[in-house]
Amino acid sequence: MLKDYFTLAYKSAKRRKLRSWLTMLGIFIGIAAVVGLISLSQGLQQAIQEQFVKLGTDKLMIQAAGSGFGPPGTAVVKALTKSDKERIGKVKGVDLAVGRLLRIAKLEFKDEVKFTYVASIPDDSKERFLLIESNNYQVGMGRLLESNDKYKVLLGDDFADNFFEKPLELRNKLKIQGQDFEVIGILKKSGNPQQDSALVIPEAAMREVLALNEDYDVIVAKTTAGENLELVAGNINKELRLARDVEKGKEDFSIQTPQNLLATLTSILLIVQGVLVGIAAISLVVGGIGIMNTMYTAVLERTREIGIMKATGARNRQIMLLFLVESGFLGFFGGVIGVILGFSISKLVEVIAFHVFESYLIKAHFNLWLMMGMLLFAFCIGAISGVFPARQAALLRPVEALRK
Repeated sequence: MLKDYFTLAYKSAKRRKLRSWLTMLGIFIGIAAVVGLISLSQGLQQAIQEQFVKLGTDKLMIQAAGSGFGPPGTAVVKALTKSDKERIGKVKGVDLAVGRLLRIAKLEFKDEVKFTYVASIPDDSKERFLLIESNNYQVGMGRLLESNDKYKVLLGDDFADNFFEKPLELRNKLKIQGQDFEVIGILKKSGNPQQDSALVIPEAAMREVLALNEDYDVIVAKTTAGENLELVAGNINKELRLARDVEKGKEDFSIQTPQNLLATLTSILLIVQGVLVGIAAISLVVGGIGIMNTMYTAVLERTREIGIMKATGARNRQIMLLFLVESGFLGFFGGVIGVILGFSISKLVEVIAFHVFESYLIKAHFNLWLMMGMLLFAFCIGAISGVFPARQAALLRPVEALRK
């Protein structure tokens, strides 16, 4: 019976405790690494999807095409303008269009001088509300910017605490391009690095201190309820091509839907996950070699035992199955330890990340199919590694085995 094979495999492993643990070491390290990496990457993917749901699926992001890498507004060929924003706002299916600036500016505080990105917020109340909703701004101290706050600034939690040597507090004066701005609010820590390091000022003030005219770096368009997002995106594309005098396929701008952005992020995560799992798989190969080595040693140690089993009627396939089950047993229990260790590590990372970022953006996702798949995979690795030693044991002649 198959149960007897597993019983013999367990007793054999128990007799060689230290060797069995050392043999399983490579397997459970590899399985732990794979399980931990996959559960964290799946958790991150799930968290990103949740963030997109919170932001809403009714918004489009329009940017000018860039000639290089960098944030919106850097190295663009032809910038978006106020005229483009007005045209987008009149497209069928668009409820409201909001423009935003993102530029590098000089900052001074307590004799410190630094440079960083400054983002604008519209002066119009409807546009400002849409931008606050899109970015999920939540105030931790003070208040949000209002229409009459020309020389006021809103800071991300990390920016307020860590950008300068001395933390910025409410009502502190911060010079931006030589102009004094008063800190009016500090955002709650969100766990989103971009938001937590934000520095936001009114659009009118930003245009004044940076001497900007009609340009915009990003335009966000909110569609009316019930409209097809892809259809509206197509209408905006036609309108902008006409306004900017460019041919189809040669657009100097891009329009991204939440689905496009999510698909791009998911693809990046899958690539990173594949690379990391590939590296972790090296441990599984090493573990498989360890099991093979152990099984070869077991064959040599138990040559006489094999001879007795054959002399009493055991067939070649029974001997081979016994060693295959034993090697699979080592792989399986290495997998059990690896799965427990992998999930424990990923959960620990989640807890640490929450205490550091105060957000569950990095979290572990526990998948039953992943656990079962890893256990089956570990058993198969063990069994496959035992094929050659098992075959060697099965082919031993009873007379020769009993002589040793």
